[in-house]
Amino acid sequence: MKLIIITLTCFFLGACSVPSKPSSSAKSSNKAQVNKSQSMNEEQLLFYLLRKEFAYWQGTPYQLGGNSKKGIDCSEFVKNVYRDGLNFTLPRTTKTQVEKGYLVYKNQLQVGDLVFFKTGWRTRHVGIYIGNNEFIHASTSKGVITSKLDNVYWKKKYWQARRIID
Repeated sequence: MKLIIITLTCFFLGACSVPSKPSSSAKSSNKAQVNKSQSMNEEQLLFYLLRKEFAYWQGTPYQLGGNSKKGIDCSEFVKNVYRDGLNFTLPRTTKTQVEKGYLVYKNQLQVGDLVFFKTGWRTRHVGIYIGNNEFIHASTSKGVITSKLDNVYWKKKYWQARRIID
């Protein structure tokens, strides 16, 4: 837990002094853990880092298989936010991301949890929970946006949530 707090603090302090996008060359050993009973300060810091990444990507159009500001899909968006904002490596596809971490109930969501949706017979969608019943994601119709879990569409499509960092 101390390692993740130190890591997040370094990112937070670095973010204040560096106006550009965080480097994607930094790799994580994925050993950093966040305690289940996050203090409010840790959750606020995690929220800040996620929002900072979201601000960078906001408005980027959706493109299946995309991986840049010209166009990005949901799983690559999630992968990039975790890598650049949290220094944590996730797999590329929704299919493999849903196999990571562990299942959490919707009423137990915490900032940073991945939320998954069944949007079609074989189609899946992923976003990152940011609190207040909201998640960030790359929408096929609107690009990178914030949405509410209780939105009529997303409420019907909700499938499961996974806690990746614990």
